[in-house]
Amino acid sequence: MTVRPVTAPALLFSRRALVGVAMALGTLPSRLLAEKTGELIAGTYAQEGGPGLVPLEASPTGWVAGRPLDTIRNASFGVRASATGIRYLLDEQEKGRVGVYDRGLQRLGDFSTRGADPCHAALSPDGGMLAVANYSSGSVAIWRIDRTTGRPIGEAQLTVHTGEGPNRARQAGPHAHWVGFAMGGKLLHAVDLGADAIFAHALDPQSGAIVSTSLAYRAPAGSGPRHLARHPRLPIVYLVSELANTVTILATHPDGSFAAKGALSTLPAEFSGPSTAAHIAVNKSGTRLYVSNRGHDSIAVFAIGADGGLTLLQHVGSGGRGPRLFLLIEERGEMLVANQRSGNVSRLSLGKDGRLGAAAYGTAIPGVVFLSA
Repeated sequence: MTVRPVTAPALLFSRRALVGVAMALGTLPSRLLAEKTGELIAGTYAQEGGPGLVPLEASPTGWVAGRPLDTIRNASFGVRASATGIRYLLDEQEKGRVGVYDRGLQRLGDFSTRGADPCHAALSPDGGMLAVANYSSGSVAIWRIDRTTGRPIGEAQLTVHTGEGPNRARQAGPHAHWVGFAMGGKLLHAVDLGADAIFAHALDPQSGAIVSTSLAYRAPAGSGPRHLARHPRLPIVYLVSELANTVTILATHPDGSFAAKGALSTLPAEFSGPSTAAHIAVNKSGTRLYVSNRGHDSIAVFAIGADGGLTLLQHVGSGGRGPRLFLLIEERGEMLVANQRSGNVSRLSLGKDGRLGAAAYGTAIPGVVFLSA
């Protein structure tokens, strides 16, 4: 593995865009729970007929799509600073970019991710750093952020992963797919589908510079690790592997490394068709874990034991084809699922026991891939 520091230009803002932004930044939970139940956004892929960024408003009968913002294209993921409402929305394309928007989704500025097809982002716990995973170029970009303006301070540092896997169609090189801060922002984990690995980048919290890089976990060859979900209380994380269709229970060590405690399939034992796992999330109480399956087109629900172990509870149809990302909205007792292939945001009832009810088709949104409060 090689780490090569590369610089990127700082974000350009207009003076008018900076007026009134004066609160410290916070972060949304990494498990993607909707904290606001009255308004959401849906990101879409333009090449799949997506109309842009679509606002969703809650109504007594469900969620209603508003007028799309056609200038915000290919928003495959994003993060929001909870204190100010500033959003960092990815523009997933060959020359990847990050757009920065205020609470009203007015553009404040944008900048290059210095990589291809950015697909995941994270803010540090104090809002002082932003990290982005560039999928196709297998790199991770990190910026220091001014917490009062949302503006990058200085230039980005780019870390380029190395590695490959046995699936030549999907793993000919590194493919960074998820990033997340740990240890109060002193460590950045990066899940790499192509390298079958989770990397740990130690950071200088003052400068944001990468001090060292190590291998936090070596995944089984060809498994294609995709995303992590952290348990809210236990020293446990859960790794979903896209190609193997598994969720692995990982114990965390003080140095930021992980040790596998077991793995379960995300698919029913009797299923034999093509499928790839996608999103993973843990509920607020840390008692249930959810994974979306694209191909089987389902949500797998697991019970989480007192020791962090998993027991399969159910598989429920996703209400569409190609379920990618989903949101747990516990206050409304529902899950929303972005079904990319069928172009709809389905609704599933969420019981107090964490089980899911049958899906309703919900709202039609072509090319939908991302949902966020």
